[in-house]
Amino acid sequence: MNVNVAPLEHKIELVVAFCQQLRDQNQALRAQLAGMESENRLLTERMNAACERLEAMMERLPAE
Repeated sequence: MNVNVAPLEHKIELVVAFCQQLRDQNQALRAQLAGMESENRLLTERMNAACERLEAMMERLPAE
């Protein structure tokens, strides 16, 4: 009976290792996503500030 259990034990170990690998990958992806969301917010703020500066410059241009 132990002979039949060994392959099952091995498969279970593989599944457990794969699940841990997926957890690790998921955690890394979540961290990467958080970083990209933060960068996106920063870039959006910079873009909005640049738009405001452009609008202010356009208002100072003489009318034709």
